[in-house]
Amino acid sequence: MAEISAALVKELRDRTGAPMMDCKRALQETNGDMDAAVRVLREKGMAGAAKRADRATPEGKVGYRLAEDGRRGTMVAVGCETEPVSNNDEFLAFAKKVLEVVEANGPGAEQKLEEERAQLSGKLGENITVAGTTRFEAVNGARISAYAHPPRNKIGVMLQLRGGSEDLARKVAMHIAAMRPRWIGRDDVPESDVVQECEIFLGSDEVQSKPEQARDKIVEGMLNKRFFGANVLVDQEWIHDSGKKVGDALAEENAEVLEFERFELSS
Repeated sequence: MAEISAALVKELRDRTGAPMMDCKRALQETNGDMDAAVRVLREKGMAGAAKRADRATPEGKVGYRLAEDGRRGTMVAVGCETEPVSNNDEFLAFAKKVLEVVEANGPGAEQKLEEERAQLSGKLGENITVAGTTRFEAVNGARISAYAHPPRNKIGVMLQLRGGSEDLARKVAMHIAAMRPRWIGRDDVPESDVVQECEIFLGSDEVQSKPEQARDKIVEGMLNKRFFGANVLVDQEWIHDSGKKVGDALAEENAEVLEFERFELSS
């Protein structure tokens, strides 16, 4: 076996970022061949990443970038296993690279970074995932706005708003981050979901205990408050003024939400 010097181990570590003992073992395995040792570490790193692929990634960062004219916006969510890794410089640099490649080439372009993701996973010893990517293009004079919830930036929202002010757009994004709406308006809700909720409410003890002639009206009220009011953006109570619905706040500025995307890193 070739004698492996400390200088050679350091050189391999500098090139790969792998732990010192892994570098030494790789050099021993390849009889001091630097290029072969790099190859071994890459292969082991990708194999390790594959083994970690089923681990949950409740930590990480959601980041976004908006064009200066508000006509384009890009948002990505990159996950990891622990909070310390989410603040690691190399993790943050990778997350930035994901954002840049999606901004330039659209969702799906992050696949070009798969090998780098696997290598980083091996180096940091955690599962690293690209949990979400999106890119919005403004239409018909609308603007793109975004929000990432501080300080940990694990929740992010991007939306396209037609009409209204920049301040309103940001407030709506903040509202979506907090309240998790599933749809913008009632017309967006699949009819099958509405029917299912009506059947659940109608079959509940709460409704069945009431006179039969009153049940349909009670179910209608429950649907409006508990289903639409919880899941439809315009029907939700406005977090910035509990006396209003989101729809009221939008109407005051003659604004309309055209689309939104919400990312959240959680267990």
